[in-house]
Amino acid sequence: MSRPLKIMLVAAEASGDALGAGLARALKTRLGDDVAFVGVGGPRMAAEGVASPFDIAELSILGWVEGLRVYGMVKRRVAETAALAEREQPDAVVLIDSWGFTIRVAKAIRAARPGAPLIKYVGPQVWASRPSRAKDLAGAVDHLLALYAFDAPWFERQGLPTTVVGSSALHVDMAGADGAAFRARRGIAADARLLLVLPGSRPSEITRMTPVYEATIGKLKALDPTLEVAVIAAGTVAADVAGRIAAWPFRVHLVDESEKYDAMRAATVALATSGTVSTELALAGAPMVIAYKIGGLSYQLMKRMVTAKHITLFNVAADDRIAPEFIQHEATPPILAAAVGRLLADPAMATEQARRQTAALELMGRGGPDPSELAADAVLRVIAAKAPTGTTG
Repeated sequence: MSRPLKIMLVAAEASGDALGAGLARALKTRLGDDVAFVGVGGPRMAAEGVASPFDIAELSILGWVEGLRVYGMVKRRVAETAALAEREQPDAVVLIDSWGFTIRVAKAIRAARPGAPLIKYVGPQVWASRPSRAKDLAGAVDHLLALYAFDAPWFERQGLPTTVVGSSALHVDMAGADGAAFRARRGIAADARLLLVLPGSRPSEITRMTPVYEATIGKLKALDPTLEVAVIAAGTVAADVAGRIAAWPFRVHLVDESEKYDAMRAATVALATSGTVSTELALAGAPMVIAYKIGGLSYQLMKRMVTAKHITLFNVAADDRIAPEFIQHEATPPILAAAVGRLLADPAMATEQARRQTAALELMGRGGPDPSELAADAVLRVIAAKAPTGTTG
């Protein structure tokens, strides 16, 4: 009897942890006891049987300067991850998102185990900046699982076989999300205007964005003291967000992830740090304003290389600034308050923006098959194609 297939999954932050957990579940559905997992991940992957040798929270780094400060730690974690692959001899390695970490891991594993199939799940956003990374990835892995159709040509031109699996964010089930129930639980009147604030999921995002949002809300409440405000605290940074919100000089409804979609349905307008939440908000029908800031020096370095006109994915897919975006020096309380205020003051404008956001999701692939299922099928095809003739795995 052949041994179970052994698959190594590597994720370095919360979004990758969720993708890895979904992929593990889909593989177990197909193979049952005939698959085992090793790798690096967070709590969601751990629940699916991936025991991580270290806490991935320390790898949630954004910005070049910030990355330089922890370069020594990252090198150690790369070496540990490559050593795990060498020790466990997996049948395939799936490296999930987190470009800076996973490309280093890919190269280290390729040097140590040249024959191991390497699969990248989520490619770098080369359409936005540094298109040379497509060639770098093509030389480091055997296959790419891309989230969006507009990703694929960039990598296929470099000879990297690519499967478009879609984004799990497009498959969030909003059917059970109940905005009216959320308002009732929180004592928010049905006709009250509710601003939903989503400060981010990385520690650096919380540090930079919450003071900006506090001042923005202050300006809005000075104009309308009846404005209700709710803040979503992502699980990875919930304690940090709660501590900061507690010091704000006005009442805020703090929302954990169990109520996230209800809150999105309930929102009149959302103010969000750029990320996957923009897609979820669009699915919920919430008109939004997007903001983002990184370290000053990192921004100066990055803006020389960024070629994209937009950072919000449905704006990219539509090639149109449907949701307003304010980046770096534009992400100030006066500018954000004015943008949010326009949507709050004009329900027709807000409704039309929400309609256009939802329509743009179709261009991103909404309605397709489940991404985890497609990813699992692709991983198994890559393993079968790389297996020596006559082996059963």
